[in-house]
Amino acid sequence: MLLNRIISSKKITTNNNSFLEVGKRGTKQWNGQTNNVFGKGNKKEWKRGYATKNKIQVKEGIVELDGDEMTRIIWKSIKDKLILPYLDVPIHYYDLGLPNRDKTSDQVTIDAAHAILDHHVGIKCATITPDEARVKEFNLSQMWKSPNGTIRNILNGTVFREPIIMKNVPRLIPGWKQSIVIGRHAFGDQYKATDFVVPGEGTLQLSFIPKDSSKKPQIFNVHEFKNGGGVAMGMYNEDDSIRGFAHSCFQYALEKGWPLYFSSKNTILKKYDGRFKDIFEEIYESTYKKSFEEKKIWYEHRLIDDMVAYAVKSEGGFVWGCKNYDGDVQSDIVAQGYGSLGLMTSVLLSPDGKTMESEAAHGTVTRHFRFWQQGKETSTNSIASIFAWTRGLSHRGKLDNNARLQNFALQLEESCIETVESGQMTKDLAICIHGSKVGRDKYLETIQFIDAVQSRLEQKIQ
Repeated sequence: MLLNRIISSKKITTNNNSFLEVGKRGTKQWNGQTNNVFGKGNKKEWKRGYATKNKIQVKEGIVELDGDEMTRIIWKSIKDKLILPYLDVPIHYYDLGLPNRDKTSDQVTIDAAHAILDHHVGIKCATITPDEARVKEFNLSQMWKSPNGTIRNILNGTVFREPIIMKNVPRLIPGWKQSIVIGRHAFGDQYKATDFVVPGEGTLQLSFIPKDSSKKPQIFNVHEFKNGGGVAMGMYNEDDSIRGFAHSCFQYALEKGWPLYFSSKNTILKKYDGRFKDIFEEIYESTYKKSFEEKKIWYEHRLIDDMVAYAVKSEGGFVWGCKNYDGDVQSDIVAQGYGSLGLMTSVLLSPDGKTMESEAAHGTVTRHFRFWQQGKETSTNSIASIFAWTRGLSHRGKLDNNARLQNFALQLEESCIETVESGQMTKDLAICIHGSKVGRDKYLETIQFIDAVQSRLEQKIQ
């Protein structure tokens, strides 16, 4: 139930068991549950739908990164109902479910990231980032880091998050008539920082030791702890990564035809944030200013607090470049402002624009998964997961000059939006429209919604 039945006509293997062998019969153990892949009674289902005529041929493969809990359940349904019946695409599969990350000592995450670099397109399901409770629940060997953080640092890209606008889903900020795209620098800062608890009184210093031994080390006195201990942190970023971030933001803004803003707190972090500001300005003046002026759009740096105030009172229609932590926070605020965290696309783009990883911009929906384990009804919003597939496939089509594939991705996105706008939706969206006491007749069950999208997609394709 949690594994794709057929991926391509090719046999895919790997030394670390990250890939599945295609078409293999057997079982898979996941979170204490054994799932028959091609067991008794499933032979007919294995063939159903995959003989669709005129499948779109995709020569170059994509990298699929499977995930956890309820999103893993809907991920498989999306694949079986909305992807595999229509595409003949080689899929390089990596199981990033938490049990397999623990089994491989998280090597599967690193391998998946490098596979994305090789194939240029990754499509990722939501995954668990474990805390103390998850370590106990899954009996993990250690508290593994966020797979998203690991992948982002290897790809060294920028995360762009854009809301999916539905006409009938009310916005908490009604003045937002167009999308606001958050470009989040996905490298360094707090997410690669070294932090620790200071055990007592003493001196905190920051030192830099040059690789060139002929140069003297630099030592900075940070703080004198005089009244007991506390906490401390050291963080960093790199010029090459900041430059790549800037190029990605300028290119994305040009593609959208929208102005670009970059926000920082350079009045406080004069050296740290000031470096970001200077690099953006230098690259804009030397590389992009003429192209921006030709499109009658602009670039501007703003302080983060000023930018937040401007965004709230604006009508949208711009790209907002944010440092790593700022982008993490503002993307969720923007998503909620447009109506729902479940209506947000998320793509990680490399500086050259060639390599992309798309993902669902939300968690694994644990509460719904507990209901599913108990056999209870769920109404889980799958739209962000569907758009993870469409954005990745569209990028594959762009790289391969495959117009049919790009059109299919667009048709699937339109099918999602039109399904919701016709009144068929999951409970979270029904609550947005009808209020917290929404009646059961106003929303669909998890798989019913995916079926409704498939029905509309079939009409478009035919």
